[in-house]
Amino acid sequence: MSAERGISLASRGRCREALPILKKTASHLANKQLKYRALMSTARCAMSLDQTATAVEALLVLNREFPHDPDVLYSSTHFYSELASRAAQELASTAPSSHQAEQLEAEAFESQENWDKAIAEYKKVLEQEPKVHGIHYRLGRIFLSKSPAEAEKAKAEFDEELKIDPDNASAEFLLGEIARQAGQWDEAIRHFSQASKLDEGFQEAYLALGMSLNSAGKFPDAIAPLQSYVKMQPGDPAGHYQLATAYARAGRKAEAEREMVLQREASARGPQAAQTPQ
Repeated sequence: MSAERGISLASRGRCREALPILKKTASHLANKQLKYRALMSTARCAMSLDQTATAVEALLVLNREFPHDPDVLYSSTHFYSELASRAAQELASTAPSSHQAEQLEAEAFESQENWDKAIAEYKKVLEQEPKVHGIHYRLGRIFLSKSPAEAEKAKAEFDEELKIDPDNASAEFLLGEIARQAGQWDEAIRHFSQASKLDEGFQEAYLALGMSLNSAGKFPDAIAPLQSYVKMQPGDPAGHYQLATAYARAGRKAEAEREMVLQREASARGPQAAQTPQ
């Protein structure tokens, strides 16, 4: 069978001969195990021959048809990392002074928590392209990550980001967090509300909005965003607790009791994946 021949050639390092065979046969195989081996060989050979499109196509099929296979997940991690590295090297060699190259450098420093160098590199990006999206947001996030956090500098950066990109829900959310931690409930409510409008799937924004409304004593207003949150994250005890509080203080005792039961059940199941504001 030609697929077997392609796999055999690939296993002996003869990828230039193997890949044309594998590209023709791999995606049409009915035998799942043979298809798996053929696609893995295709991805490996395509990577070795720098045929990016073919490698990515094989990985996409592997992840769709064998989604939980450890070798598929490992290979995907390895190959996508390699593709990213190659793209970064290509960018550095073909456009070393571009703002995109500067941004990659800044992101590398940010990942290392080298805040000062990251800030300097992001500012170089803004010198070249003052209106590029996301840079002021990243700078604001860095200022919040520093120890101690520099909240006023962060706030200024998020405000600048929203001038460039008014639809940035994450910038609105973090402005809300800064206000919430300062006990500025009305400002927090405004930002969290806007974040939830800009991104209707932004789960944390609904919880933070409900918490801020509760803290401001606006219990009836807190009910709707907290209801939205517990629908999205039914396993998070924090959501049920906050909703129970809103119900109770709004005079809806039966619903408050029900939410407290759900809160205890969620707590009994252990830590949840939901990220909740502290």
